[in-house]
Amino acid sequence: MSGSTRKAATPWWLSGPALLLFAALLLVPLALTAVLSFNVYDPATGPKAGEFTLEHYAQVFTDSYYHGIFWRTFWISGVVTLICVLVGAPEAYVLSRMRNPWRSVLLLVVLAPLLVSVVVRAFGWSMLLGPEGAVNALLRLVGIGPVKMLYTEIAVIVALVHVMLPFMVIPVWTSLQKLDAGVENAALSLRASPFTTLRRIVLPQVMPGILSGSLIVFGLAASSFAIPGLLGGRRLKMVATVVYDEYLHELNWPLGAAVALVLLAANLIVMLSYNRLVEGRYKKALG
Repeated sequence: MSGSTRKAATPWWLSGPALLLFAALLLVPLALTAVLSFNVYDPATGPKAGEFTLEHYAQVFTDSYYHGIFWRTFWISGVVTLICVLVGAPEAYVLSRMRNPWRSVLLLVVLAPLLVSVVVRAFGWSMLLGPEGAVNALLRLVGIGPVKMLYTEIAVIVALVHVMLPFMVIPVWTSLQKLDAGVENAALSLRASPFTTLRRIVLPQVMPGILSGSLIVFGLAASSFAIPGLLGGRRLKMVATVVYDEYLHELNWPLGAAVALVLLAANLIVMLSYNRLVEGRYKKALG
């Protein structure tokens, strides 16, 4: 082997262990799930190895029951992403402008929920949003309550925003760390208003952080199981809870695998389309 060939092959040798681990932990299970989704299912004996059908995908694409569940999953994920952008981006901007030790304190407050299990946080919200919870107690004081929030879309959205907000704040804050404060000061010195400076100077440069955070939040919200399962109840289904039911209650593994793969494909389509749209506007804004 010549020296140039050996040099070209070095990166592949160095990345080989990581690629093997990636294939073993992600690609192989995904391929097995794809094969399982095409297996014939017999209610008496379960999946039949070696016998394949498109029936499960046909059921997902033609049954209005699954259409409604996918629609609910994606509109809830979209609302959660929008709220996280509206709350997380300003929060990250304030965080970037603070000085120590207050910056460290606020950063700890933002990251602290990640140290608590999602299940524990879901149970906490179930107590807060329940008929006798603190939220309804406050509403009664002002003459509004009680309001049914538990086992509704409102409970799921509130809890998902609480869980996903750090995944929006951190990417935006990281983008703001790369922003040259002199550019913002120059715009202000040229008599640009603070709003115009934020809109035309700061926002275009932090758009990659907003894009990254939005993709992370949307993907995690669409595939979330614990929050919809505990706060949505048995009637408020989302795709992840349907997959759980098909695997463990109905024991129809091929149908559950088909639903999971359709969710994965739909997630990829939505996220890639959003990424292309936002990146195009970002490049146009920066010229």
